Amino acid sequence: MLDARPNLPYTLLDPGTAPFTLMQPQPGKRRLCGMRNHFYTVRKILAVVTGLLLALVLYSAWDIYNYGNNRATLQTDAAIVLGAAAWGERPSPVFRERINHAIALYQRGDVRAIIFTGGQGDLDEPPEAIVAKRYAIERGVPEAAILTETQSRTTQQNLYYAGQVAAEHHLTQLLIVSDPLHMKRAIAMAKDLGMEAYPSPTPTTRYQSAGSQIEFLARETYFYLTYLAGRPFDPLLQTGNADA
Repeated sequence: MLDARPNLPYTLLDPGTAPFTLMQPQPGKRRLCGMRNHFYTVRKILAVVTGLLLALVLYSAWDIYNYGNNRATLQTDAAIVLGAAAWGERPSPVFRERINHAIALYQRGDVRAIIFTGGQGDLDEPPEAIVAKRYAIERGVPEAAILTETQSRTTQQNLYYAGQVAAEHHLTQLLIVSDPLHMKRAIAMAKDLGMEAYPSPTPTTRYQSAGSQIEFLARETYFYLTYLAGRPFDPLLQTGNADA
């Protein structure tokens, strides 16, 4: 039976034995148990968030790699060649591959014009776009078929200023020329800027070894996810000012 004495809650009486009291947890132990439960809950949440972020990164990397195989086959008004490093008066190997691909597009009749992009690296060197223009002219592309913009320093600025050049010359359908792993981010940026843009990745690339491709893919994945995260706050998209 239960002991009716108010001062001994939960005390049981057993015939032939003295009454005893069931001990309740001390306040300090209750706090310790609560802290442990809270710690385990936080660990579970962090594990879930980390897993989701890792899945996002891996999926984005796969998507970027896979998208580089897309190649538009339609005829367009112009090819926009995204800038890369120039070594003095000559294009770097990466830039040269992009320029050669644009030249091939023009010679096949896939585009009516080429827009080279890229500003000045060092003050004593010509802008990337001018280096590319001279290279293309040396290989038989008429100067009248070449347009340039020399203000940009980033991929997004490449596209923004090239889009202005295209609009001034009433060129609406545009092929974007760059390395395959660069295509996903470049096309996303072009479409966000309102361009009717299609991918035209280079058939060859200087990033041929597994190490260089993994490094390029990791960098592009980071830049792509960073761009997506910052897109709602991008001053260029909000104001149309490339210098903002």
